[in-house]
Amino acid sequence: MTSFSKLIWSDEFDRPAGTLPDQSKWIHEIGGHGWGNAELQTYTTDAANACHDGEGNLVIKAHRLGDGFTSARLISKGLFDVTYGRLECRALLPGGAGLWSAFWSLGANIDVRPWPMCGEIDVMENLGSEPRRVFGTIHCPGHAGRDSIGGEVLVPSSLHENFHVYAVEWSPDGIAWSLDGAVYHVVTKGQIGSAWVFDHSFYLLINLAVGGWLGGQVHAEKRFPAEFLVDHVRVFS
Repeated sequence: MTSFSKLIWSDEFDRPAGTLPDQSKWIHEIGGHGWGNAELQTYTTDAANACHDGEGNLVIKAHRLGDGFTSARLISKGLFDVTYGRLECRALLPGGAGLWSAFWSLGANIDVRPWPMCGEIDVMENLGSEPRRVFGTIHCPGHAGRDSIGGEVLVPSSLHENFHVYAVEWSPDGIAWSLDGAVYHVVTKGQIGSAWVFDHSFYLLINLAVGGWLGGQVHAEKRFPAEFLVDHVRVFS
């Protein structure tokens, strides 16, 4: 696999407390459409759901609102995309059954090549009910949704207690997933064959979902807001 060391884009989230995400780098996707996964949250543009904490972090918060939930989903579509490189975030993940946090990417051609033809690279996903498990996945034609190709790693202590670095290194020949620098899963172009659609530009996404077929049932005793803290997002070429 290729080694990537030149920083070409980043957000260090060092803005004042309470300020919204940098609009030159992120836009909000909004709505409560279930997002293809029967999710329960409505994504908003409110600072209550995504803002800086003044300590170098972006905080994405999921709130319980009556019988529903609000949260945030930030994307770099139209502002930044990349073909090949190291996609990295350092984050503290939220715990609790029903939460589903993710840092991922979608093919920038999604408007003309709908999912999964555009491709999807999930750098990091974690379920709040599984505090020691992180997984990474690709979705492409013939390998999408529940038939996606992924790998996972179990760590000795909860991912909800400390910050960790989640990354992929994506080259023309394959994609490698790592946690704190240790590779735990690799998919090569040769394995995928003609279904390989990871040869064009992708944009970034960060979100905190609630419920859905993967997030699972939200326990009644789960306290909200739930907080997903992101210390940085960096892209290297």
